[in-house]
Amino acid sequence: MGWAILLLLVVLALGSLWTLKVRAGLLKATAAALLVGASGYALQGRPGLAGSPAEASEARDALPLTEARHAFFGPSTLAESWLVTSEALAREGRVADSILILQNAVKRYPRDAQLWIGLGNALVDHGHGLTPPAELAYARAVEVAPANPAPTFFHGLALARSGDREGAIGLWMQILQHAPKGAAWRPLVEEGIAALGKPGADPAPAGS
Repeated sequence: MGWAILLLLVVLALGSLWTLKVRAGLLKATAAALLVGASGYALQGRPGLAGSPAEASEARDALPLTEARHAFFGPSTLAESWLVTSEALAREGRVADSILILQNAVKRYPRDAQLWIGLGNALVDHGHGLTPPAELAYARAVEVAPANPAPTFFHGLALARSGDREGAIGLWMQILQHAPKGAAWRPLVEEGIAALGKPGADPAPAGS
């Protein structure tokens, strides 16, 4: 099952890029990243072993971050293939392997903020809340892309998922203070603030 999902993801990712008329260097680079991700899965994964049902359920609840990620970065980035592979592993309950994929990715592309954010998100899933390693990953993303609001947004989301609503709202309010009115991601932040401000609101991951 694991191999079938991996193969399907590779085909879908390359097909999507071809449909979007991505060619030449970027297409080759993405294909290479997919192969590296698949290699990491082949070396580190055990596709014949079923994941823990409890872990898989929790991972599925924590994973719908795609919409939020695309709002900040768009769907056609080099990091996307790594993130899709990582998320597929986590959906199978293989959260540790999903982290390993992204650890390999940030070693290969240490200046990619999206990969650092993805690693932070995966570490939050694994730790069932914000942990020092996840904090470091988000901090690294800020260091790499200080003008990009995405690291702060996902850091806030991690705080919300850890029970710190006030901390999350505080970070998101900071984002809105400098957000262009036409930013594609602005409604996402506004909706998050509104949701956390409601009594009894569930700080579910964005995009769920």
